[in-house]
Amino acid sequence: MKAIFYSTKINEKDLLIESNQQKHEITFTSKALDKDTICYVKGMDAVVVFTNDDLAAPIIKTLAEHGIKYIATRSVGIDHIDQEAAKKYDIKVANIPDYSPQAIAEHAVMLAMALSRHLIQSNQQCRAFNFSLDHLTGFNFYGKTVGIIGLGHIGAAVAPIFHGLGCKVLGYDTASKKTKHVKFVDLDTLYLESDVISLHIPLSPETRHIIDTSSIKKMKTGVMIINTARGELIKTTDALEALKTGKIGYLGLDVYEYEKGLFFEDHEVDQFRDFLFSELMKNPNVLITPHQAFLTKEALQEISTQIIATLDHWNSLIQE
Repeated sequence: MKAIFYSTKINEKDLLIESNQQKHEITFTSKALDKDTICYVKGMDAVVVFTNDDLAAPIIKTLAEHGIKYIATRSVGIDHIDQEAAKKYDIKVANIPDYSPQAIAEHAVMLAMALSRHLIQSNQQCRAFNFSLDHLTGFNFYGKTVGIIGLGHIGAAVAPIFHGLGCKVLGYDTASKKTKHVKFVDLDTLYLESDVISLHIPLSPETRHIIDTSSIKKMKTGVMIINTARGELIKTTDALEALKTGKIGYLGLDVYEYEKGLFFEDHEVDQFRDFLFSELMKNPNVLITPHQAFLTKEALQEISTQIIATLDHWNSLIQE
């Protein structure tokens, strides 16, 4: 099978080559899939993408015109792919259903702990030889209530970590589930009782902007919100306003509502600017990482293995 991998980073290319074992003819590009790079698919059977690639209906139509029959994404989420269009043009879509949920779970807890103890400010002060403890008072997690929205593989991995810190863990999930260390409650109860809220749900029309002015009003004053799932779960303008009033005390993000075109690239010397993002970064109680929660050696290895296994399966269908 011939496949092109879009948005390929240095840290994954060698692993993909190793996992492939020369079974498939694979081509790599660091560029994202869009109207300007879609020409790279000529002669390919499959495209392998990431969350920042453009897979809207017009792009999928063009992929079909180039003879593409398969799209694989190196992610759990598939909200960046127009599935109706893929179905219309008879293009099969595959994701990575489960890869190292511990990587993202640990990152979520790391964001929470770094915020709680003002570690970014503390480190910046030490680098400047300022060893004052002013404005660095944090809080214990022991005895706090943590609300987890979404108890899939990742949410279920987050729960025991917070439980191990001595937290009471509340959970909300639309599917009926039993998860150790978690007391399941309705969403309003979770908002009302949680000191920390961590998001682990997929993006859908129902979950888009699940965190907005309406839901924030139901939360404790000074609540900490952590999002390592999808940026559009939080309405950024509403979160900014709540940060200004103190209703949201801390905000930890590994994803951002308008991250497309911003994350995964180095904009240090160009003129790319995002006003809302800049406003977030001005707040000392906001900690943002660039969609890196998945980025561990173990997770990258699992992604590579599963993606090549998907190509193996599709190739076997072609051979039948």
